[in-house]
Amino acid sequence: MAIGSPDKAARLDQLRNYARVQVWSGFRPLDEVRAEVLAAVQEEVKDRAEAERLAAEYVASAEESLGAAAASWPEITEFDRLQAALTELDAVGIVVLQACEDHWAAQEMLQTLAAAGVRPRGIAYFTHTDVWHAVDHGMLEVNLWHGNSANVAPGDDLLADVQDTLSRNGIHSLFDEGRIEVTVAWQRRPVSFA
Repeated sequence: MAIGSPDKAARLDQLRNYARVQVWSGFRPLDEVRAEVLAAVQEEVKDRAEAERLAAEYVASAEESLGAAAASWPEITEFDRLQAALTELDAVGIVVLQACEDHWAAQEMLQTLAAAGVRPRGIAYFTHTDVWHAVDHGMLEVNLWHGNSANVAPGDDLLADVQDTLSRNGIHSLFDEGRIEVTVAWQRRPVSFA
């Protein structure tokens, strides 16, 4: 163990939180979440039965905490307002990718659209890990590019329009270091993947 690295109990707590942010994000079916959490736990706990027990416990605890929290949320949550803003952006030619793998997914989307003769006004995207950060800290980092994949910069009309759309929907944002920092409590109600 490296000096200053977390001990096994701390690493298991991190895995419990990993299950929580995955469940609360709502972007992956629970069977995928269970498989990912189990794989991560098995890196730490070599006994298969114990790893399965812990993974199931972590996911069940995350589901329970989400259900309990959701019961106290307002009828229209900050997540709902964020989704309304993202829908508006999509309607005005700004492609929105939610919980994509990385910037390559955004680049691939722009290339696919270009091959079809379409050049969107822009593309806004955030990754799974950006969502997990929002679950934990109430701040979602959103990348915004022009339709030619150039980053937005302060003073760009595209940036101003995106931030205005967020603001109209009651979502505060700040452009910092090339990303839009969106203040949003990740109040996404439990999702059913039928």
